[in-house]
Amino acid sequence: MTRNRAFLIVMDSVGIGGAPDAGQFFNNDTPDTGANTVGHIAQAQTLHLPNLDRLGLGAAIRLASGLDAPGLTAAAEGLWGGATEISPGKDTPSGHWEIAGVPVPWEWTFFPKTVPAFPDAVTARICELAGTQGILGNCHASGTQVIEDFGAEHLRTGWPICYTSVDSVLQIAAHQDHFGLDRLIALCEGLAPMLHQMRVGRVIARPFLGERPGEFSRTPNRRDFAIAPPADTILDIAAGAGRVTHAVGKIGDIFSHRGITHLHKGKSDADLADHLLRLGREAEPGSLTFANFVEFDTNFGHRRDIPGYAAQLEWFDSVAGQFMNLLGPGDLAIFT
Repeated sequence: MTRNRAFLIVMDSVGIGGAPDAGQFFNNDTPDTGANTVGHIAQAQTLHLPNLDRLGLGAAIRLASGLDAPGLTAAAEGLWGGATEISPGKDTPSGHWEIAGVPVPWEWTFFPKTVPAFPDAVTARICELAGTQGILGNCHASGTQVIEDFGAEHLRTGWPICYTSVDSVLQIAAHQDHFGLDRLIALCEGLAPMLHQMRVGRVIARPFLGERPGEFSRTPNRRDFAIAPPADTILDIAAGAGRVTHAVGKIGDIFSHRGITHLHKGKSDADLADHLLRLGREAEPGSLTFANFVEFDTNFGHRRDIPGYAAQLEWFDSVAGQFMNLLGPGDLAIFT
């Protein structure tokens, strides 16, 4: 039976060569010029990615960057290519919207790398919604380091920890029990319309647990409140045509839950892999599944953890092999 299903699978942050404007974006004070995540990891240690390489990963790296990545030399059996983003940003909404057919038509608002980072009106609105006299952080920060730096003061004062990054984003960390998960999510949801009007892409709730420095850790109950896409994406179009759509991982949040029939969440990429494999077996004929695997980025990319990132790539390659074996005539799978 021809099922004619489509699966669009995003390997978050798994890049194969920087765009022409990479030098305009930074990690700390280092420009992204020459960025090539998979290629550089392959140069640092041997990668075993037989399934993705067989589909065309090594060939795509050569096309995108000119690099012959060690170990990724298989003759491509799938259709493969490289693309250059035209949206003016490297943030999550820019990339995903463009993949889904809607390049970003505006310049995002980014917060300056100063202390304080946020305008007084934004800080006042956070305090109003949180019912506090102030906020903590108010700076550019790593999400794991900021709770280590301010977690104890947060427990003492009850003030939310607010921070940003090189992305167009405002993140709020608060203790899941002492501050309250529902209260944190309501705070971010209430703040989001003001930030979206400013063309800030996302407000993110970042709950954590622990009672003292050294014990603080983020929980899986993150919630993203993203600005809505300015036009119909492939999800809207598929849903409007009567097709069933499945969103795996944070896809629902990124697209403001538009055009999505079923949402599949999990506490880890392993959970999301289970969803993807189940949908490979069970997804309806004519359906669209859009998935995001985020732990490449959150667990390893931000920390520049080459061995950890490599291990995650090899784990995902095995998932990809299992998934491909579930596809039948008429099915389409795109890994990006």
